[in-house]
Amino acid sequence: MGAASLNGPKPQSHVKGLYRALPGSIWVLGLGSMFMDISSELVHSLLPVFMSTILGASMVAIGVIEGIAEATASIMKVFSGALSDYFRKRKVLIVLGYGLSAVTKPLFPLATTLSWVFAARFLDRTGKGIRGAPRDALIADIVPPATRGAAYGLRQSLDSVGAFLGPLAAVAFMALFANDITAVLWIAVVPAFLAVLLLVVAVREPGSMRQNTGSRTRLTFADAKRLPLRYWHVVALGAVFTLARFSEAFLILRAQDVGLALGSLPVVMVVMNVAYAIVAYPAGAAADRLSPRALLLVGLGMLIAADAALALATSPSLVFLGAALWGLHMAGTQGLLAKLVADTASVDLRGTAFGIFNLVSGGALLLASLIAGALWSWFGAPSTFLAGAAFAALAVGGLILYRPVAPAGHR
Repeated sequence: MGAASLNGPKPQSHVKGLYRALPGSIWVLGLGSMFMDISSELVHSLLPVFMSTILGASMVAIGVIEGIAEATASIMKVFSGALSDYFRKRKVLIVLGYGLSAVTKPLFPLATTLSWVFAARFLDRTGKGIRGAPRDALIADIVPPATRGAAYGLRQSLDSVGAFLGPLAAVAFMALFANDITAVLWIAVVPAFLAVLLLVVAVREPGSMRQNTGSRTRLTFADAKRLPLRYWHVVALGAVFTLARFSEAFLILRAQDVGLALGSLPVVMVVMNVAYAIVAYPAGAAADRLSPRALLLVGLGMLIAADAALALATSPSLVFLGAALWGLHMAGTQGLLAKLVADTASVDLRGTAFGIFNLVSGGALLLASLIAGALWSWFGAPSTFLAGAAFAALAVGGLILYRPVAPAGHR
């Protein structure tokens, strides 16, 4: 399985040019992600400020809420991924997850206490967890190995378009509604339900999955033992990367810390996600041809540079630079890690493999966010980002020293 090895042979593409023809369902999944991210990022670009200024939350409390919310999503991915393998029907879980996230969106503007926000974030991320692993597995079901990097890159690129349109809408509506955060949060309801409608109508599962529904066997957690060693290497790699990168809520709080006006805070997420959206598809396509190790090292270099800029920031301009570099890091690593998971897992365990990967990464994100919040409270904002840079530098060292054994053949 050379494509999954960090130093293995690079698959060759016979399709000319960067932009390849991908199945319609990949575009639909990407557009569904885009609409949901318009909704979610509109909320998330304002939520840290909503919690800290209106509800009086501390940095540690915000770190706990963000970490637990994302960890919940990761835990749910294990179960939804395994269920999608067992029933061989991924679409129903994808729609269920998007639907749950959609119905939670009105809870945010209705929130009057921190516990209410926590409950809304918990349910929203539960929806994300339900849809995540089946969606990633469905992409691998639809496209051949030689174009998986491009497919994951395209979905994440469209997802990132939504992720910068959401904060951009937040900026516009904050100006329109005179910085009334509660009123702006109501806008997020519309694109969330559009995402669900699009997925219900237009996503198609491969016929091979529907034809095999009668031959399924009982699925247990012991089946994870059938995942190969090279898959567990990818899981460990994903956890290390996540420990070096905490919740993006701290980017917004850093911008506020250096004096960016309340109505302009969502611009930080716009900048980050513009960089993410522009680079994600080319980076995913490059993952089909170039060395995974080299691409991951470049991604870590971007994260170190982002953390350095954010630690040194005394004005919004350096925060914007750090956010852009953060987006480049995400674009260069997230699609590639998804491709490596898909390449190292057999078809019957693909959903389970994505679920376990995301569970471990979610645990790492919870730990990273707790550490980030604590460092900020105890030593100030720069310490949070300096610690992130130090951990990323350690990851660079580990990645350089790591010598994977190339597998005998393709799966």
